[in-house]
Amino acid sequence: MRILLVEDDRMIADAVSASLRDGHYAVDWVNNGKTAEEALMTQSYDLVLLDLGLPGQDGLKVLAHIRKKKNATPVLIVTARDDLDSRLSGLDGGADDYIIKPFDMAELQARMRAVLRRHGGQSSPKLTNGVITLDPTTYMVEIAEQDKPVVLSNKEFSVLQALISRAGTILSRSDLENKVYAWGEEVESNAIDFLIHGLRKKIGKEQIKNVRGVGWMMPKGKTNV
Repeated sequence: MRILLVEDDRMIADAVSASLRDGHYAVDWVNNGKTAEEALMTQSYDLVLLDLGLPGQDGLKVLAHIRKKKNATPVLIVTARDDLDSRLSGLDGGADDYIIKPFDMAELQARMRAVLRRHGGQSSPKLTNGVITLDPTTYMVEIAEQDKPVVLSNKEFSVLQALISRAGTILSRSDLENKVYAWGEEVESNAIDFLIHGLRKKIGKEQIKNVRGVGWMMPKGKTNV
């Protein structure tokens, strides 16, 4: 999952970014509203973490701009403003959730997962295609009829999550790179091929189909767990 973090405090941004990367997210950080709007015009994100007290342009105006452009990307406001009017303005303005600083990173990530589930129309926190089951809350991957969970690297987990979230859909190399790598991360030309190769060895070659010249796809099966 690729996240846009809009936060002007460098210490907070560094701490949140590090925690999210440990949680298998790719994170792009910007420190003002204008840059956030520009990023959303050029890059697709799964979620925006939006501070309100931004320099130059208040976060509520950024939120209004996002929704005015018909951009449905989920937005989770992360702010020190704890008054009722600010919370109501944020939620009524199109935010999907609102969390007040200081916060625990475990709660932030739980709220992120809940927003992403609602946005994706899911009720269960787990993702599955009927054979492979992935739990974003514990980072565990299980294969039907196997006793032991599969251990994946951060990047392998991110690729698998991207594929299983859109099971039945072909994702190109560019699609997967955009989900897995943030700004500034060096991406080798064969990085995705290498990650797919490692995944297929761990979960079974038949679980990730290679559509030559187009991309990769996980078969779509039943999705309830």
